[in-house]
Amino acid sequence: MKTQKSENTKQLIIEKTSTVFNVKGFAGTSINDVMSATGLSKGCIYGNFENKDEIALSVFDYNFGKVTQHMKERILASEDSIERLLVYPHTYKNYFRYPYLQAGCPILNTATEADDTHPSLQKRVQKALDFWKTSLENQIKRGIKRNEIKVDTDPTEIAVVMISMIEGAFMQAKVNKRMTELNIAMSFLERLIRNLKV
Repeated sequence: MKTQKSENTKQLIIEKTSTVFNVKGFAGTSINDVMSATGLSKGCIYGNFENKDEIALSVFDYNFGKVTQHMKERILASEDSIERLLVYPHTYKNYFRYPYLQAGCPILNTATEADDTHPSLQKRVQKALDFWKTSLENQIKRGIKRNEIKVDTDPTEIAVVMISMIEGAFMQAKVNKRMTELNIAMSFLERLIRNLKV
């Protein structure tokens, strides 16, 4: 049975290494990086996690959870369906304001690396993408039902386009180390969302 102290140590390891894994990736993060970020010994780390894989999976869940919680709070702050969808381009256009997005989107970062090399992480990313797509589809369906979004709008089509634009623009911002393409894409996405309005 896990003690509270053990759970606290586990959580500390996850939180302290969340940025390291998001910046360096799974392959690029060594156990020395984990020790350095946490100030803990190798024995202490492996006393709480079986291996680096287990830490990486927990860290991905933590990073994705932070993004999800941030979005949820802002979405629920408005009743209007269009305003709820606009939370996405507004957040990603200003990603540098949020510490957990500064290293990049955890879905994009992990997907790029885990695609062929880490099946467990790849499954986690796939699940996260499915969750995001379903959330967007549900927001659009809600908007149609409330007569705020045009009735002929295809929820799946818009959800897929939104995710593709956000992740593609984020990738360009990271690679080019500039905001130009991200701002262009998010401004276009804002117009696309506003055009869904009844």
